[in-house]
Amino acid sequence: MDAMKLFALSGKVAVVTGGAGLYGKQIISALSSAGATVYMASRNREKNAEVAKEFSSHRGSVIPEEVDLLSEKSILSLCDRVYEKEGRVDILVNNAVLRCTSGYTDSSEAFEKSMSANATGLFIISRAFGDRMAKENRGSIINIGSYMGILGPDYSLYEGTGMNANGAPGDYFFHKGGMTNYTKFLAGHYGEYNIRCNCLELGGLYNGQPEEFVRRYSQKTMLGRMANETDLMGAIIYLASDASAYVTGAIIPIDGGYSAK
Repeated sequence: MDAMKLFALSGKVAVVTGGAGLYGKQIISALSSAGATVYMASRNREKNAEVAKEFSSHRGSVIPEEVDLLSEKSILSLCDRVYEKEGRVDILVNNAVLRCTSGYTDSSEAFEKSMSANATGLFIISRAFGDRMAKENRGSIINIGSYMGILGPDYSLYEGTGMNANGAPGDYFFHKGGMTNYTKFLAGHYGEYNIRCNCLELGGLYNGQPEEFVRRYSQKTMLGRMANETDLMGAIIYLASDASAYVTGAIIPIDGGYSAK
């Protein structure tokens, strides 16, 4: 058997939330270049349409869609639309995150809004697509987490940079931590239907941060650098494809060794 064929995604349909961001673009690029039809969904369909054009030369197609994780109606409507068009969904990537707070000092209302999108929204969309996948006895759900979901904040990274001046955003640590264990719940709940669920705990992606922060953060990793524009792609293809057919409930750091040091 040609082992490389296990990584092929031709004929598969993927739904990715929040695909227009820096990590999102890697996810879209990985899935579409491996041959999947990818629906990228967020609140800004126009921006999604612009980003989708970047992948016109890939083997798979990229289709802009719209979803508001604050609205159950919007989530269920997205699920219905994709199934009406494709008749199947093989891959769901929960990548979107709604940044609602500016720091630990922000209001409880901002925290509550964050939970509505990033916790309740995650629950609704995973159940909506997961239950449909269960009818077909196949599927892969990939949750995009963060090292902040398994570790506390390191304020020494930010000293003198102006970053997190109001304290780290506690809601982000809260819902990414919840996503980590919810991944294991989904793996157990849907396992009998041949649906796998795994979580990638991402490290810091270089995005023009202050030089001193980049230096300090890089020293905290084992590879001596922040993540780049391709570091996520291989893991996405692996978890989306048959290459990981016996992998579920896994919490996989993609952080250059940051969480292991």
